Amino acid sequence: MALFPAFAGLSNTKAENAHKELEWLSNQSFRTDDALSLHQRATEKANETQSAETSTLVIPEREDKNDVQSNKKKKKEKKKKKKKHKKKSGEPSPASSGSDSDTIYPSDLLKKAESTPPSEEVQFQVEGSFVWLDDLQTPTDRPFCVDRRADRANWEYKSLYRGDIARYKRKGSSSLGLDLRSQAVSWAESGPEKKRVDRRQRPNRYFSPTVRQLLMSDGKPTLPRPPPEGTTTTLPFIPVPSCLEGEAEGGGSAKGQGSWFNPLGVYDSSTSLWLQGKGKAEHGKTEEQPSTPRDNAAVMLAERVEDFNRRLRETPTDTHTWLQFVLFQDEVAGAPGVFGDISENETERRKRSVRATLEKKVAILDRAVENNPSCVELKLERLRLCRELWEPAALLKEWKKLVFLHPNSAPLWRKYLLFMQSHFSTFSVSKVNTVYGKCLSTLAAVQDGSMVSHQVLPGTDEHMLAIFVQQCHFLRQAGHSEKAVCLFQGLLDFTFFKPDTVKDLPTRQQVEFFEPFWDSGEPRVGERGASGWRAWMTQQERGGWLQPSEQDDGDEEDQEELEVKDKTWPKWRIWLDVETSREAIHWLPWRPDKTKGQSVEDCEDPDRQVLFDDIGPSMIRLVRPDLQLCLLLSFLHFLGLPADTSCYSAPSCSLLLDDQALLGDVHHPDSPLTSYDLPVPGVSPVGHMTSLQGARRGAGLCKQGEEFVDNVFQMVLPLFSAQERAVLSLHWIQYEKLKVLRCVRGRNKKRVKSQGKRSKRLAKRLLKEPENRGRLSLWREYAHLEWLLGNLDEAHKVFDTALGLGVAGGLADPALCDLCLLYAQLEVEEAWRRDKGGAGTTVTTAMSSPAVYILTKLAEGSSYAPFLGQLAPVAVLKARKAYEQAVVSSLPGLDEGAAGQGQSKKSRRVKGLVGCYALFQYLTVGVDAADAVYNLARKRLDSVSECEALAVQQVALLRYHTSTNVYPLSHIRLALTSALAHFASSTSLWQLYVQVENRYHSAGRARRFFHSVTKASASVVPRLFAISAEQQRKQLVDSVQRSDCYGDTLSTLPENGLSNRIRSLFENAIATEHGVHCPLLWRMYMNFLVSEGKVEQGRGIFYKALQDVPWAKGLYMDAVQLFPEHVQEFLDLMTEKELRLRVPMEEVDILLED
Repeated sequence: MALFPAFAGLSNTKAENAHKELEWLSNQSFRTDDALSLHQRATEKANETQSAETSTLVIPEREDKNDVQSNKKKKKEKKKKKKKHKKKSGEPSPASSGSDSDTIYPSDLLKKAESTPPSEEVQFQVEGSFVWLDDLQTPTDRPFCVDRRADRANWEYKSLYRGDIARYKRKGSSSLGLDLRSQAVSWAESGPEKKRVDRRQRPNRYFSPTVRQLLMSDGKPTLPRPPPEGTTTTLPFIPVPSCLEGEAEGGGSAKGQGSWFNPLGVYDSSTSLWLQGKGKAEHGKTEEQPSTPRDNAAVMLAERVEDFNRRLRETPTDTHTWLQFVLFQDEVAGAPGVFGDISENETERRKRSVRATLEKKVAILDRAVENNPSCVELKLERLRLCRELWEPAALLKEWKKLVFLHPNSAPLWRKYLLFMQSHFSTFSVSKVNTVYGKCLSTLAAVQDGSMVSHQVLPGTDEHMLAIFVQQCHFLRQAGHSEKAVCLFQGLLDFTFFKPDTVKDLPTRQQVEFFEPFWDSGEPRVGERGASGWRAWMTQQERGGWLQPSEQDDGDEEDQEELEVKDKTWPKWRIWLDVETSREAIHWLPWRPDKTKGQSVEDCEDPDRQVLFDDIGPSMIRLVRPDLQLCLLLSFLHFLGLPADTSCYSAPSCSLLLDDQALLGDVHHPDSPLTSYDLPVPGVSPVGHMTSLQGARRGAGLCKQGEEFVDNVFQMVLPLFSAQERAVLSLHWIQYEKLKVLRCVRGRNKKRVKSQGKRSKRLAKRLLKEPENRGRLSLWREYAHLEWLLGNLDEAHKVFDTALGLGVAGGLADPALCDLCLLYAQLEVEEAWRRDKGGAGTTVTTAMSSPAVYILTKLAEGSSYAPFLGQLAPVAVLKARKAYEQAVVSSLPGLDEGAAGQGQSKKSRRVKGLVGCYALFQYLTVGVDAADAVYNLARKRLDSVSECEALAVQQVALLRYHTSTNVYPLSHIRLALTSALAHFASSTSLWQLYVQVENRYHSAGRARRFFHSVTKASASVVPRLFAISAEQQRKQLVDSVQRSDCYGDTLSTLPENGLSNRIRSLFENAIATEHGVHCPLLWRMYMNFLVSEGKVEQGRGIFYKALQDVPWAKGLYMDAVQLFPEHVQEFLDLMTEKELRLRVPMEEVDILLED
């Protein structure tokens, strides 16, 4: 008999076709007669209730009226859903009719079973294939199938899908097999109204404010207990309790002791009492609430606030504590629940808390200033915070009041100048230039004693020179190159050619005597026929005037470059091209030519004329010789010469960085050892302003500019001592070498020949001077110049001649060590180029190497002869011993300390000596010996510049070795990371690091290192190189993804997220104190967004950059190139802020008409 009585007949008809696996459905103990009688009874009962159209509902009497109504509503909703389902798919299958609301009779099922053909039923049950009802070829009354395939979701997930689990209501809460006195089962169902749980009751995630506050908070201290008295056993450790003794109250004796209810001693007092079935003796009625992490964090914050208040109340003059309390407010603002609910949106909560936190900080600083009225640091911090709260007029008024109260503080003046220079609403070039003049004139009055109310602070002279140089670079970046050049000309005349009759007067009176000379039209420093202020004053006292010499007309050749190159270009491109060309030519101030009868009215561009009112207030007195030399070196650096300006307190580096060549690979691959001598400063010289995407000009100036540089050297060199003249001559030859190197890399033979001829003529002229004939530094640069020009035989003769002159000095001569090091490096590079792809220099070939011969002769200190052949091994051993003794004796000498020039000489000697010894060890022993020499020297040296130079030499040597031999990268990386950890602003080291890491595609390691360095350093240089490294990686990935060659093996895998990472690096960089005022950083950010196709966002960054660097003309030129449809808007903005506009758009229209 079948298990289901209604299908008894159906089961018999299909007995033959039934599978064996379905035999469990048959019940042999059930009889068919019983099923038929049961069916008849059900049929009779159904006939009696014919008036009911739907199935009856059985309602329990236990339920009250509210439950009855709710059940009726739910069942009605179920009926509606089932009616819709019937209309859609016909009659439902028996498996889908198991609800409580419908009663299915066996007779109905039997009638349906008889009407369905057996073959069709078997087909739908066995096939197990799902099809749409509309797709059936022959419609059927029983559209269902049996699917015996496993559901993969049941394997992959922890539980069944909630929609596949039937829900039902229980009619009781009892459960069989449970002890009703101690055990029970909760049958509570989670209805729809209970799905929304209160957010406060949800467990906190790791990123929630509460958890972050808990992680930042300090843990509770745990102190070791002394051993109990009377114990004789000594433990090998000090036992530490689980918590403080003071916390164990009311049952604390049970804590920490093993017992039946607390065997491990880890439960607190309340838990121990609960396990015993006891309550607290006195506080039984009040139930102790457990402390949440939020409560603990609030208690700890309150304790710290109380500690700050106590310390500031006891010592209100402690400035450091006041500033710490101000910084502590950020931590308070980040606590959960301070400015809103924890469950509130983080962004909204942050917006609400920023202003409240600023106001609280300002209130604290107001109280601090009341207790410390003379503290400038507190006032500066207060003004920095008030920039976001106050109106521009009120903020400017407070700044003026502050500098009026402290006119002798040079650091305060520099902060004020930065504020005026970067505050867009009050910015204009004339206003800022006036503030610069007022600053320098005020400090000059304090310096010479004219302002008796304030004393001169230490370091005022260095700060005044730094502020003056910063003013000149500000005018250059704003496009007013003529004013910047005139400032340098005026101060050089005011410093070096001052008449003896006015030297003892105050600075203000000296400036009044200087004004007639400036307005007289006499040639100034750098101009042809200039003789200086002193000569003009002497001639005026004698009653005569100097006759100016006739000047050649050199403007005709330059005027041709101003014409439009291609009239088919759009107007914005024509404007950009003409503006750039005029920047390169017209950076010198215009002077009327008296021989041609010109006057002031003949100047076509009035802005090219510079009046005395523009430069007079900035004239300062520089009495110290070292500061006078620094002034001249700053001017030469301004003109593009590789002058070292580290001898004075330079202005903030981030304000001057505007040259993207700082991040480029300027080192030539054919010179792996000698191309790191002259690092790129990152500051554009005068006349080199262009857009970031425009063609960058190499070293050198226009024809008038080169003549101007020659005149400056010829006029100023006789005023210095012999040692200082040697330094200036060295920079002059290095400048010529840079120009030759630019022509050589440009592969223009004609320009190489002409430039080489001029540079060689200058070098020979300097070496012919009697005082320079023994200057090995000048011989070194001249020989290198010949080598770059390809004249190897001539270069060898120059090197050999120089060694013959000074080889007797041996290892004690620093200039000789530098010359031999360069000579040996050039020989190694030449041998590497001849045998490219070989194994490099080995110990066997070292005996016949010219580089080893040169270094050996240096160690011997005897007479020198040109290299002819093999070198004796004994000479190599003697040279190694001499090098070792010299290095060991010289390195500890730096620790003893030496003052003045002695220390610098010893530093230079150690730099060249260590380089020669390391290269000698590399050629004769191996790379590990050379690496050990560099590591020893860097550990023992104290000079920062020397350590940095040795680190560059070490990495360059290791990189050269990797190009000729198999060598692990970890050694190079270790040398770079250890050096960059100390010299985070070294551009040469960062360029080498980026080259090494990008070559081996180790992005993760490089990113971690960049993050660690930028976190510890405030300089903007590491951040710029981190961005540059990611951009180079993105270019490589883009080139791979755009490759059209199908099936090619790719060297790198596509990487996602680089654009977002680069943008994040930009945002983090401009959020720093130095990065926000870096013009190069903003220009790179804007160009990057436009290159990604985000033009509107790039334009938004331009307007955001104007709030912090409104003086940078290069930013406006980039905007014209990137957003040409708004060119007139940008030009109007430049005119409004008084930036130098050399070509108005109206003039472009005239040029197009011509």
